[in-house]
Amino acid sequence: MATWQYYHNSSTTNDALKVLKNTSESVKIISGGTDLLLDIQQGRHEEVHTLVDVNTVPTMHVLEILDGYLHIGAANLHRVIAQSPLVKEHAAALATASGLIGGPQVRNIGTIGGNVAHALPAADGTIALLCLNAQADIASSNGFRQVPMAELFLGPGKSALKPKEEILTGFDIALRKKGEGSAFNRTMRPQGVAIAILNLAVWISMRADVIADIRIAAGPTGPVPRRLTAAENALRGKTITDKTIAGAYEAATGEVQLRTSRHRATQAYRQDVLGNLLEKTIREAAVNAGVKL
Repeated sequence: MATWQYYHNSSTTNDALKVLKNTSESVKIISGGTDLLLDIQQGRHEEVHTLVDVNTVPTMHVLEILDGYLHIGAANLHRVIAQSPLVKEHAAALATASGLIGGPQVRNIGTIGGNVAHALPAADGTIALLCLNAQADIASSNGFRQVPMAELFLGPGKSALKPKEEILTGFDIALRKKGEGSAFNRTMRPQGVAIAILNLAVWISMRADVIADIRIAAGPTGPVPRRLTAAENALRGKTITDKTIAGAYEAATGEVQLRTSRHRATQAYRQDVLGNLLEKTIREAAVNAGVKL
């Protein structure tokens, strides 16, 4: 049984924005719909009068180097991102994360924009984009603007996007330079249950064997996707050793909000997972940056 009354296919962002603005009833943007439709059907989201499909907007499928950045349109499928040579080269963490989202069916229809706009604190694509310092592209009737990824989230499932005024159209990621690399890992429930106990992404810049800069994102570690800034600060200027990683783990446990969840695991187990993921992902990112460990 349909849970909407009107379904509009948009060919441009301007067309989609007009429908959002002029619809007096409840209205939602849809692209892949792998989260939204299930939420509506299972009662986690109120029924929607109008769905505005942006999956046929050509500019939202762009995946190319543009103006010195890797630009990824919000309607790109997880499968496309996971298999893209450009993403593997410049944003390895995102390629890995996209290849782990859901199962093959979800990756063949779900989009990176939907993964981010759903605003879940453990969204794999979101966590990877955070560590990559991606900028989000937002369209409105006033034009386009860019905002840092961290500014898109207000709480679990609550996006900062204005629902009847703005559309998330894409992401821009700085091109990888020599000595830079990234990686993503997750620990999940048993086979068939695609929910992360914890996921973690690292971007690193190495100067010889010293960490010149680093960004770490993990989820779910609180109500919104977030960077682990204390752990980052504990690692900058250090070499990668068991001792420095242990110090970063100690710093991380002091800033995250891990809790026991019947859907995920106990707090104690998730703290152990955090340590394992932190060490594994830092080392993988460093290797991707060209460091021999």
